[in-house]
Amino acid sequence: MLHTPSVTLDVTLQELKTMNFIPHNALEEQLAAVHAGALEVETFVLRLLDQQLFMPVRDEKNPIQGFQRSTQAEPLIIEDEEGERVLVLFTSPERAKPFVEHYPEFAGGILTELSWILRRIGGGVPIALNPGWDIGMDFDADMTAQLLAQLPPELPA
Repeated sequence: MLHTPSVTLDVTLQELKTMNFIPHNALEEQLAAVHAGALEVETFVLRLLDQQLFMPVRDEKNPIQGFQRSTQAEPLIIEDEEGERVLVLFTSPERAKPFVEHYPEFAGGILTELSWILRRIGGGVPIALNPGWDIGMDFDADMTAQLLAQLPPELPA
């Protein structure tokens, strides 16, 4: 289970300098294609469920290098201008670096499938994919709930 306390966004998303986006992996190429109109949003979103995304998480106090003692990761959740809590995800750890500079306590991260993340956070949590970059995507609470509802049952380990 993920802890989801909220962090107030010190810098609004508009104040973050939009950075030039050069795709570094197949997922980013698909996202750029959506922005260029060459790929349908629905097609991209369905493919995204099985793609690995980077989720910044709070670093533990007194960490043991390469080992996380806690079984409950605390993801970076910000409040937008309207006070809505938004989960922050990135298409790669490198994309997260400029953003998490504003949140040094969230220097850790998990690279995992969007489907895994949705199952852990539950539906109804808005998601910002690649905030601060000119190529990204926002998912409102209804969209994440719909995506979660479309997932097949998780098989027991």
